[in-house]
Amino acid sequence: MDYRRLGCTDLNVSQVCLGTMTWGEQNSEDDAFAQLDYALDQGVNFIDTAELYPVPRRGDTQGRTETYIGNWLARRGGRDRLILATKVTGRSQDAWFRPFANMTRLNREQITYALEQSLRRLKTDYVDLYQLHWPDRPLNLFGDSKGYRHIPEKDVVPLEETLAVLDDLVREGKIRYVGLSNETPWGVMSCLHHAEVRGLPRVHSVQNAYNLLNRLYEQGLAEISLREEVSCLPYSPLGGGCLSGKYLDGALPQGSRRQLFPDFTCRYQKENVDEAIRAYRDLAAQHGLSLVQLALKFVDSRPFVAASIIGATTLDQLREDIAAFRTKWTDELEQGVEHIHRRYPDPAP
Repeated sequence: MDYRRLGCTDLNVSQVCLGTMTWGEQNSEDDAFAQLDYALDQGVNFIDTAELYPVPRRGDTQGRTETYIGNWLARRGGRDRLILATKVTGRSQDAWFRPFANMTRLNREQITYALEQSLRRLKTDYVDLYQLHWPDRPLNLFGDSKGYRHIPEKDVVPLEETLAVLDDLVREGKIRYVGLSNETPWGVMSCLHHAEVRGLPRVHSVQNAYNLLNRLYEQGLAEISLREEVSCLPYSPLGGGCLSGKYLDGALPQGSRRQLFPDFTCRYQKENVDEAIRAYRDLAAQHGLSLVQLALKFVDSRPFVAASIIGATTLDQLREDIAAFRTKWTDELEQGVEHIHRRYPDPAP
């Protein structure tokens, strides 16, 4: 296992970050405990969760994932061995998150409440990385489009106001560092500007989708990551499971996320997705690799990536995924991936 510095922090995170969003829906608490035990045994020290989890999000399950992690920490101990990240929900119409509001916002009252609830469920008095799950301002997120569509802003919580709240929570010792998720180059640079000019907390990471089917992070954000030391924490490095090849030709494996929740992975059900996956599968086979090895090591080999967030519903999947990071990346693989990317550029943004 390799370890890399997260942003400009003093945290050295494992190249594998254990994602947890299925715990409490597809996975039981016993499953979560087994995954955590195995991941730590393999050298993983970085765990990512969110107040929203598990997914798909529902009022009757919200927060269950954090509860599982907190129960595991209470049982196993060793909080100081882990780098624990969670997220506060961005603007949404989901009324169940806050007992005092009918929508979620990134303002003082709601962020303070959300963090206190996360700390209670996680059974800890601090989180190492607290991330804004998505912005308060309106954006076309989650696979709607490759392009930017401007939406007039009304009643938006300014970024500097959100960062000021996080500043107080850092000073109180409840948060060590701040990160972003589902953010744009403008959003990241605006946060860095406010940190420099107003003395507000610096953001150290961006958790966005990034994989062989969606390389939009390279268009602006990758340069920011490298020049400004804001690490990329890519989620969905296997494209919602598509880059295992299990959904090719309309296959719908029993118990898979797409079979259980047909609307959840629609961002990967688009033109040229299957064609691109077949091409990457053939490239992997030419080099004696599985598609999973190719897909995960591609993401891991990018210089702007600190840790890839992987999730699994079975221990066998988790074993395969972690083992894939031992794959050697070569110039021949790089050239092969670029050739396919030119034929099928970002079919699943």
